[in-house]
Amino acid sequence: MFYLPVVKRSLLVVCACLVAMAFVETGRAQEESKPTVKFNRDVKPILAKKCFSCHGPAEQEGSLRLDERDIAIGEADSGEIAIVPGSPEESELIRRIASHDESEKMPPEGEGVKPEDIEILKTWIKEGAQYQGHWAFEPLTDPVAPEVKLDGWAKNDIDKFILARLEENGLQPNPQASKRTLIRRAYYNLTGLPPTKEEIEAFEADESPEAWSKLVDKLLASEHYGEKWGRHWLDLVRFAETNSYERDGVKPNAWKYRDYIIRAFNENKPYDQFVIEQLAGDEIENPTPETIIATGYYRLGVWDDEPADPLLHIYDQYDDLVATTGKAFLGITVSCARCHDHKIDPITQANYYEFLSFFRGMKPYGTRGDVSYSQREISSPEVISAHENDQKELQAVEGRLNEIVAGAIKQLPEEERKEIRKERNRDRRREQMDARIAELVPNDASEYDALKRELAGIKDREKYLPAREFAMAINKSDKVPPETTIMMRGNPHVPGDVVEPGFPKFFHAEKPVIPTPAEDQATSGRRLVLAKWIASKDNMMTARVMVNRIWQFQFGRGIVRSSSNFGQLGTPPTHPELLDWLANEFIESGWDVKHLQKLMMTSATYQMSSAGQEKGLAQDPGNDLMWRFNTRRLTAEEVRDSILAVNGRLNDKMYGHGFYPKISDEVMAGQSKPGDGWGNSSYEEQARRAIYIHVKRSLLTPILSSFDFPETDAACEERFVTTQPAQALGMINGAFANQQAEELARRVRETGSKQLEDQVRQAVQFALAREADESDVKIAMSLINDLKKDHGLDDNQAFDLYCLMLINLNEFFFLD
Repeated sequence: MFYLPVVKRSLLVVCACLVAMAFVETGRAQEESKPTVKFNRDVKPILAKKCFSCHGPAEQEGSLRLDERDIAIGEADSGEIAIVPGSPEESELIRRIASHDESEKMPPEGEGVKPEDIEILKTWIKEGAQYQGHWAFEPLTDPVAPEVKLDGWAKNDIDKFILARLEENGLQPNPQASKRTLIRRAYYNLTGLPPTKEEIEAFEADESPEAWSKLVDKLLASEHYGEKWGRHWLDLVRFAETNSYERDGVKPNAWKYRDYIIRAFNENKPYDQFVIEQLAGDEIENPTPETIIATGYYRLGVWDDEPADPLLHIYDQYDDLVATTGKAFLGITVSCARCHDHKIDPITQANYYEFLSFFRGMKPYGTRGDVSYSQREISSPEVISAHENDQKELQAVEGRLNEIVAGAIKQLPEEERKEIRKERNRDRRREQMDARIAELVPNDASEYDALKRELAGIKDREKYLPAREFAMAINKSDKVPPETTIMMRGNPHVPGDVVEPGFPKFFHAEKPVIPTPAEDQATSGRRLVLAKWIASKDNMMTARVMVNRIWQFQFGRGIVRSSSNFGQLGTPPTHPELLDWLANEFIESGWDVKHLQKLMMTSATYQMSSAGQEKGLAQDPGNDLMWRFNTRRLTAEEVRDSILAVNGRLNDKMYGHGFYPKISDEVMAGQSKPGDGWGNSSYEEQARRAIYIHVKRSLLTPILSSFDFPETDAACEERFVTTQPAQALGMINGAFANQQAEELARRVRETGSKQLEDQVRQAVQFALAREADESDVKIAMSLINDLKKDHGLDDNQAFDLYCLMLINLNEFFFLD
């Protein structure tokens, strides 16, 4: 072994220590030099709100553009430099936004930049004024959950991302909500229905550590889960069962697409498969009736059966598909580039038509009186064969009958022959000649009679054949699509350069390769190429967009608020690292939606109380940092379904044709033909869940519309939540609410309760899923007595109105 002298070894130890100290100091310096203010998260929202309208992508007054660093740090027309990296005091931007001189202050109109935002801009400039590329146009990062100070609060990595931002801003997360609050939150979020009093009490009594996890598993496995989460997707794809415009004709079999969506969520179909089936379910290898039904996605939009400009209407339908596909699956507004290059995002007009080219070759929805392009048979081979054989027999018999009739006609006098031949319908012509066959062609008479009996037998047998099944779907699509051209200013009558299928350039994806169609292939295969690219783990948008939607519907708002616009005019993510972490988790789980939902729901973040706290409300009133859970009102469907659930009438029949709720004559009068296309379902059918209501674009159900059911002509990423007089008027005076309140009262009486106080207690248990306290009873009896005294009502009538009051309470309408 080789030994160094002692002195040399000592010197080496000292040197090693110095080197180690240097590394520590370098690390500390790097840590200290790391920007505390981030452009995308902290700076860009301020600039976008206050500056970009005059100095942004669309307009650059004084040649100043603040969304691009090279221009922002360069000399403007005025000779000034807006941003001097490292020197906020020399930056004209800071001087102008902080100025008190009205002739200089920026922005020149409206509220100025807040002092705290000015400090953020100063810090950013001092730290070098570093810009970042638009976050959504960058590949997925692979963030690691940050270290946090509050020991024991985080239940999983989601909480660490949330808590780190809270600690950074000096905020504390809310404590856990009560078990009653949590079970109501979970039931409504996952099934859209309220828990019963018994279910709440059982959960409250379960002290096991697994109680919450078991509840979440139970609800994710519920068949009602698909009814709730399927509705979210139907909003995104503008689901309706009619065409819009004046006639608003029915879309045959549209309900099968709705059922496909519900089943897909219940079965936890992997999201990548879910995407491919809707975009190319007819082009995949070995398509099934289910995947054919999924392509009904393409037939959901509005359709004019007699457009003034047929060619323009065809391209309007393409535009609807481009817009919906871009927003729903990719979170981008491709359709903004139909007439010109996108004004904000890096999408050219050529990109738009390259994207549209994937859909070329699909036949339009139909023509007036013929929608066969949108109806495809999905019967089993056995059923198809049985019907084909029946038709062959029928045609053979009818053909021979018509030959005999033709021979008989030849025997008629010329004038009579001319008259009978005016009838072009062969069946009616045969009926006219029926009685004269024996007279005119006696040799064929016996055969004719035998054939008639055989024909009657065939038609009788048809009644017992299994029914053929059809779906609203892509029925015909060209194997070699027509060329796609750029339309000048979006006008299809002014074609420009020819383009090939392509992805938006900012994805930096390779040019798509469209395989040459096989000899037995019926379509071009273009849509399958598009679908696989969208559903790829390498697509930087798809997973981000879907996990953000799941977060939105779990927590009330997305990490990105503009959940269908991840472009530069959208809102930036409040927690970008968390968004990418969730996207990676989603992909690695096999695109498992329920896995992600359980992960979110078992976080401490999801289980927080929604109560206010003074510091949180003062510092973050919009709850961007997620220091509490967001309160929410029930959705339109939840309001209606909950009323039926608490009065015991909810019909849990799933799937199949939609039903028609009772609609007043006054509402019907708003149609061009009042009542046209609206059926009359039984009272029992009308108690099914709202997702099964027939969605007629020109006649949306009033109680749903009042509570913010979306318009169905375009995709809806997030429903408005309004508070307006029509809601209260409908819930107090409307026929539905009054009738269902009477049903609640009837349910209470059927329990055997005789005394009004006991009936009140029972009504509270049904409607609010809790025991009534003395205050409840006191208020109820006061109301009932006033109704009896002031309005001459009897006990039953007064109690009916008390039940109406119960289903109007905030406690009934709001979670938390």
